Amino acid sequence: MPNFFKSFFSGKSETPESEKQKNDQKNFEIFKYDGLRAQRMGHPDYAIKCFTKALAIEEDFETMGYLSQLYIPMGETEKAREILEKMAVMEPHVTSTFLTLANVCYIQEDYKAMEEAASKAIAIEEGNAVAHFLLGKARKGQDDEIMTIAHLTKAITLKDDFIEARLMRAEALLQMKQYKEVMEDIDAVIAQNPEEETAILLRGKVKEANGQEEEAETDYKFVTEINPFNEQAYLYLGQLYINQKKLTEAISLFDEAIELNPNFAEAYKERGRAKLLSGDKDGSVEDMKKSLELNPKDEAGLNGEFKNLGPKPEALPGIF
Repeated sequence: MPNFFKSFFSGKSETPESEKQKNDQKNFEIFKYDGLRAQRMGHPDYAIKCFTKALAIEEDFETMGYLSQLYIPMGETEKAREILEKMAVMEPHVTSTFLTLANVCYIQEDYKAMEEAASKAIAIEEGNAVAHFLLGKARKGQDDEIMTIAHLTKAITLKDDFIEARLMRAEALLQMKQYKEVMEDIDAVIAQNPEEETAILLRGKVKEANGQEEEAETDYKFVTEINPFNEQAYLYLGQLYINQKKLTEAISLFDEAIELNPNFAEAYKERGRAKLLSGDKDGSVEDMKKSLELNPKDEAGLNGEFKNLGPKPEALPGIF
């Protein structure tokens, strides 16, 4: 009877299809906003469940974006990429989708796909400095130093205070031994942030290359003091000590680095190199084995580091 009067006074009746649409829309909104609340409250697993259920009802561009952003920090990059690629098809003129996709491809070390995504972002928004930065980053991943510098220079032209772009360009220029140009970028960065650790380390590498070893040591030490967990600072300082034949100091420094991070594969490798040079072959073998255990991909690197430093230890038949 209530349905009769409702249809009589409204002039139309609810069909099963329209009721289903209303219910679906209601459930979609419930799942979507429950997901947003869960995300804000720091419950990503529950948020993912909610967004997934919402998307099963409706492929909503905004909700897809929320879900992709959750997957990235959780290491689910393939799932994030799949969603972002769908979003790129749904709304091909949204720059941010391609920027996020480029970052995901970088995490996956798929530099060609990263280049493609960054190029599409530039096609949409030529003046986007981040897009040019990501394109430079993609070219760096493909070992194209010239184009890396070209794209980073474009990013810096668009955004003069772009610290990340200047640091990456400085690293590329350092590889090419363009020390004057490296220092120009480093000085610009340090003018903005006097304690920018990467810039100080790069300055140390330039000083080391120019024979100013004491000044390089000062820079490396300064970074270990302001951030004892900066692994690159320990590596650079320890490698400098090894080059100076200060093997005791190098071993002691890497002892400290390993105490701070027992999974620091590069520190074991460099300590092993220092031990081998100091005549401690057994200690060297132990460190090299630990380094390989932590980073199995670095066997070729170990071959290169140690092949000219003495006879091959029998305990490591695959090394040298």
